[in-house]
Amino acid sequence: MGSRVTIADVAALAGVHKATVSRALNDATRGQVNVETLRRVQKAAKSLGYVPNVMARGLRTRLSMTVGVIIPDLTNPIFPPVIRGIENYLSPRGYTALLANTDSRDALERSAVNSLLERQVDGFLIATGVEDHPIIPALFERAIPAVMVNRDAGNVPYPLVSGNNAAGVTAAVAHLKELGHRRIIHLAGPSNFSTSRIRAESFVRACHEAHVQGTVIDVPSLSAEDGEKSVDALLAERQTFTAIQASNDLLALGALRSLRAHGLRCPQDVSVIGFNDMPFAEEFSPGLTTVHVPLQEIGTESARILLDSIESRTISSVAVMLPVSLIVRSSTGAPPSSS
Repeated sequence: MGSRVTIADVAALAGVHKATVSRALNDATRGQVNVETLRRVQKAAKSLGYVPNVMARGLRTRLSMTVGVIIPDLTNPIFPPVIRGIENYLSPRGYTALLANTDSRDALERSAVNSLLERQVDGFLIATGVEDHPIIPALFERAIPAVMVNRDAGNVPYPLVSGNNAAGVTAAVAHLKELGHRRIIHLAGPSNFSTSRIRAESFVRACHEAHVQGTVIDVPSLSAEDGEKSVDALLAERQTFTAIQASNDLLALGALRSLRAHGLRCPQDVSVIGFNDMPFAEEFSPGLTTVHVPLQEIGTESARILLDSIESRTISSVAVMLPVSLIVRSSTGAPPSSS
């Protein structure tokens, strides 16, 4: 096996000083190198198969070059794209993501955070998003860099990266009104999730402004099973509605299952709209109209803000709301005629 390629080897091939190679291959200082020299260094590094020595960099900067990523439920289809976005940003910069799946259990979250702290991670990307979470204030008091991913952390001023939930719900209600719907159900997720609370509040406001009747139904979890049970209960109570706007796509999937089980057609009898546009939403039967949230971009932007915080040694309370869009598929249509 050959010896490890070093910065000196790259510098010799590119015909530049080692310090120039170091600047050219570091994202933070790349702008200090002129374009032609940068290309020459990159070409030399690629031809030699140069791999940055992360351990040496960590010793110089006193960083572990690792980031803890806390996920509440890895089986939820929205999280793999988020994680892909995180890794796409971290990996080229020499960082490794250490993933912890907590099943939304406080004890597991506390254990995961403590374990990652013992491994001296440089910061956290946290997607649990339970407001007034007991762990988040403790991290902030210790000045540990963290970014909240998709869901807010209540009163703790950590940065947040999310989709524009209010705009998404407003677009969904406007679409249903345009189709002729006047009685709409909103399946809301747990109220201690910031996304669920904001989407429910936005639904109430959007219905009021659109002069349509909107009813919020609290659902214990953001699962297809609880979505199905909630719509089962609505139908058993003979509630009158022509459309369902769900707080996420899994709740919408549960609604579709319930409608089929009760012999109702979607969208001929009841229209359904989801939220997130999770992978395979277009493969539902019928294809799900939903609000597209840029999940991978949320992961990428979260990682970018965290690395900026780690390198600058500052914590900003910035909130980034990425734009969302309504994707109209086959699950929405005009309501059944009153006749």
